[in-house]
Amino acid sequence: MADLDLLNQALARNVKHWRSERGFTLDALAARAAVSRGMLIQIEQARTNPSIGTVVKIGDALGVSITTLLDYEQGPNVRIVTEDQAVRLWHTDAGSYNRLLAGTESQGPLEMWDWRLVPGDGSDSDPHPQGTIELVHVTAGELTLVVDGTPHAVPARASVSFEAGTAHSYRNDGTEDVEMIMAVSVPFVR
Repeated sequence: MADLDLLNQALARNVKHWRSERGFTLDALAARAAVSRGMLIQIEQARTNPSIGTVVKIGDALGVSITTLLDYEQGPNVRIVTEDQAVRLWHTDAGSYNRLLAGTESQGPLEMWDWRLVPGDGSDSDPHPQGTIELVHVTAGELTLVVDGTPHAVPARASVSFEAGTAHSYRNDGTEDVEMIMAVSVPFVR
């Protein structure tokens, strides 16, 4: 079975599971996630390949990480993710990408990401639930982090933390690739 098919089936199974666990109807989850009921039905039937933005919105609405939504293996408490197992959810033809490196549900979702942005590329993010914190460490290049419309220059070997409950974006306005590691902590939804 192809990786994409495995991911779509895992997403279908896990969205159903967590929607049931949270006691949400399709309509309630659709409203919380700001996605259509029809899209949720297609996702739960593994009949679509949703955008990363849609998966993030559903994860945020359910209070679980993308790792949890895309987990197609039930394993032990220790989980090693090799480089080839990291899930690439976003990329551009120019060579920019992000990879989900690891995640956990301990005390609410916690995710670790590996990002590359080539010169001129960027990625926008909708606001996450209030209380969400992102930590970014730039390993190469200079990241332009825009939070609530205000740009912040983050040079190589510098780190930044911010509240991600507002619109934000990551840009490479420079001339060399930006490489960064990001951790995202989302508060548990009750």
